[in-house]
Amino acid sequence: MGIRDKAKKIKQLLPIVGAGGNVSPTASGGVPVRPPEPPVAATPPATRDVQAYIGEIVGEHPVVLFMKGSPSSPMCGFSANAAGILASYGGDLFHVDVIADPEVRQGIKEFSNCPTLPQVYVGGEFLGGSDILMQMHQAGELEEMIAQARSSS
Repeated sequence: MGIRDKAKKIKQLLPIVGAGGNVSPTASGGVPVRPPEPPVAATPPATRDVQAYIGEIVGEHPVVLFMKGSPSSPMCGFSANAAGILASYGGDLFHVDVIADPEVRQGIKEFSNCPTLPQVYVGGEFLGGSDILMQMHQAGELEEMIAQARSSS
């Protein structure tokens, strides 16, 4: 199998194709479906501790994605992939646009002790970024984890 065949196979596995996430996962009829836009977290008040704010968000929502942009308008390919994978499981997906707030962007890196974005939390647990999410998705581990987190909340 050549490099082009491998690349084609990988692209077929990705839930979002194209720049900016213009194509979303499809319904059973092959018609593109755009997941509903989840609420955007409010910027923490200036007097509030950013770490506490992030902890509250992660604790209150079963699935949280700290990303660049939003699921309907991601600002990088990794964020688009993570949003697409999570959207493929349906249900609520809470996202935080780290570009909108530099304090949260730095704070999430300190919160997880991980310097990269996007960052995914399921059931209050830090999973990782886009690459880890894809591996868990392909291995079938992610679906069960998300279902369990949603049923616990």
